[in-house]
Amino acid sequence: MEVKVLDSKGKATSTEVTLSEGVFGIQPNDHAIYLDVKQHLANRRQGTHKSKERAEIAGSTKKLKKQKGTGGARAGSAKSGTRVGGGRIFGPKPRNYHFKLNVKLKRLARKSAFAYKVQSNALLVVEDLAMSTPKTTDFKNVLANLNLTNEKVLMIVGNSNDNVYLSARNLPRVKVVSADSVNTFDVLNAKKVVLTVSSLEVIQTILN
Repeated sequence: MEVKVLDSKGKATSTEVTLSEGVFGIQPNDHAIYLDVKQHLANRRQGTHKSKERAEIAGSTKKLKKQKGTGGARAGSAKSGTRVGGGRIFGPKPRNYHFKLNVKLKRLARKSAFAYKVQSNALLVVEDLAMSTPKTTDFKNVLANLNLTNEKVLMIVGNSNDNVYLSARNLPRVKVVSADSVNTFDVLNAKKVVLTVSSLEVIQTILN
């Protein structure tokens, strides 16, 4: 699958790159995508939720009223979960939401996500951005030239590029990641995916 490479001004260059059919041309696997996204969101959870049980509530341990003769139910503690101000019954406790997935399945999920972007014409390949200093205005000009000003964009660069990352950091609808750290959720969450030429080589090496 041949794709024209665009320059930073949005013009097609004379260079063409080949998108691997084994990565960008597969039949997407929806269940693999579901599992990978589910794991990604689960791993982002802190799991620090906690409510106080009756043993952790501050208050008197005195018996509220005598056991018999009142005509009402027995009441032994003001910290009971059935009373206002008492402890929570079966409340949340700190826990770890992480779970494991096989590497092959996670690769299949990423391939499927990229395949969906290709099918919907939502994937662009551009030349590597050469930014000598971090400047948000320059990065916004690149997006404008690519007609991506108001789009939710994921830009994937080959190597960790601090100037590109810092230039895009203040833009709320843009995310810049390196090719070796891209995940399925980020690809699917973006309206448009922009690959640099160097990132394409890294992605195809990892996923093939």
